[in-house]
Amino acid sequence: MSGIVAGAARVLARKRVAGGFLAAAVMLVLARPTWESWRAGLLVAAVGECIRLWAAGHLEKGREVTRSGPYRFLQHPLYAGSTLMGTGFAVASASWVVAAVVAAYLVTTLVVAIRTEEAYLRATFGDTYDRYAAGTAPEVHRAFSVDRALRNKEYRSVLGFVAASLALLAYAWR
Repeated sequence: MSGIVAGAARVLARKRVAGGFLAAAVMLVLARPTWESWRAGLLVAAVGECIRLWAAGHLEKGREVTRSGPYRFLQHPLYAGSTLMGTGFAVASASWVVAAVVAAYLVTTLVVAIRTEEAYLRATFGDTYDRYAAGTAPEVHRAFSVDRALRNKEYRSVLGFVAASLALLAYAWR
């Protein structure tokens, strides 16, 4: 049974982006933003995207346990940024139903993604990852890189942020 659960978890972790588009579609159908909710939510979502962008500009996915940039302070800054973005868009939508959909999406997908990612990192990097997770690994000082952020495809999140912001703005405008 655990093999089935593990397989389902891997599929869910891989399909979280597609699930995010589905959650966004639900958000856009059910959203009832006001100017105030849009501004407040956009501010929270923008902070989330900034954290994601900062993290993506430091992440060397699959090559190392990244310990520079926001990874010095947070174990999963990309997911923390995504959580802030989702929270911000839920606030912007001014809908409790949207907030519930966003919360359900974030809890189910990010918990599974974190567990899957941690298992991979532990299997790939062993003690290095364990020291990082325990907060005992030495910091690495490396400059933010736009090229690295582009390689990590963070532009997709930026485009999603802009599209969702503009769609909610259009709803608030009416």
